[in-house]
Amino acid sequence: VSCLCGSAPCLLCGCCPSAKNSTISRLLFTFFLLLGTLVSIIMIIPGVEKELHKLPGFCEGSGSVLGVQTHVDCRSFLGHKAVYRMGFAMAAFFCLFALLMVCVRSSKDPRAAVQNGFWFFKFLVLVGITVGAFYIPDGAFTSVWFYFGVVGSFLFILIQLILLIDFAHSWSQLWLHNASESNAKGWYAALCTVTFLFYAASTAAVALLYVYYTKPEGCTEGKVLISINLILCLVVSVVSILPKIQEAQPHSGLLQASLITLYTIYVTWSALANVPTQSCNPTLLVRNSTGSATATELPTMWWDAPSIVGLVIFILCTLFISLRSSDHPQVNKLMLTEEGGAGAGAGEAAEPGLHRAYDNEQDGVSYNYTFFHLCLLLAALYIMMTLTNWYRPDESLQVLRSPWTAVWVKISSSWAGLLLYLWTLVAPLVLPDRDFS
Repeated sequence: VSCLCGSAPCLLCGCCPSAKNSTISRLLFTFFLLLGTLVSIIMIIPGVEKELHKLPGFCEGSGSVLGVQTHVDCRSFLGHKAVYRMGFAMAAFFCLFALLMVCVRSSKDPRAAVQNGFWFFKFLVLVGITVGAFYIPDGAFTSVWFYFGVVGSFLFILIQLILLIDFAHSWSQLWLHNASESNAKGWYAALCTVTFLFYAASTAAVALLYVYYTKPEGCTEGKVLISINLILCLVVSVVSILPKIQEAQPHSGLLQASLITLYTIYVTWSALANVPTQSCNPTLLVRNSTGSATATELPTMWWDAPSIVGLVIFILCTLFISLRSSDHPQVNKLMLTEEGGAGAGAGEAAEPGLHRAYDNEQDGVSYNYTFFHLCLLLAALYIMMTLTNWYRPDESLQVLRSPWTAVWVKISSSWAGLLLYLWTLVAPLVLPDRDFS
């Protein structure tokens, strides 16, 4: 009871070895996010979606848009509506905690007890917000919340790029360090093999994009977008191995560039999957107000291949945010984490026989509470858009369509990510007086 309802940092005390209080808290908040994601996935399963109209009040107000009464079947797009409301509930939950935890400096602040304890009550708060969200009448909610999701998803994709760049640098440094320490050529061979596989996968993916998402006549947008991103990926790959760059950053290389290239091609694929032109997008799905699919004869499913890949990347990134403090000072400053974490209270973990979470933040927090909750808020918006394929109802509220907005937001995020990675390469040359080690 004290673990679930109190502020003592003893959750999982009998189930796991000694762990940092900050790590346990981040993992549990991430568990709340993943739990909400699981509920959203269940709600868009066709069999479950058809039963959502039985929820009290869920269909009430569906026919009023900006005060104008419309004739819309309340059973239309129930899965879409449910995911939007679940996304709203999770975003509101993390926004609440982001505001509550502003300027918390250490665990001595009374608000830190709310961050690191009272998990049962926090779960009840999340459930209460979720129930209330399902009573939100449609009106302009779906249209307005779509743009909130677009902006949040764009920012979360940039966070994914930052984490990916940091992961690639750490990976390369680790293998190069092992190779230099052991004088074993196997590490260099592994580095070259992985880099080759990433580039081979990227090349194959680009070829498939040209085959399936372009036509000899027409589909100009797809051809231009694929070509631009291909050229940009080639540019960052060449820049990463230039002598000047290697001299300023000995650890930069093709492994990082190949991983960034592969991710950029994935984002390009995801963007092309939202092109609203049937002839240029074989994966386009259009649902009418009866919930039937007009673009395919197969049973309608909300998720497609890009969405599944996006879901996997989302899970990995949220876990990465929860578990990792970077070895790189610049990344820690950007992500508002401390290098190596706060050390206060760490001595408690050395006491024999203790198996509990211990307070490691008495002298200072190991991560910025508010920024962490903002990251989870953006993650909630991103998974909301991913599960709904970035679709939105048209003006008549009779058909769900994929707007060009989704295409340009994803493509813009890929360009921003490539420019961000390019900046990490050239920054030591542009600003030689600063430490980018």
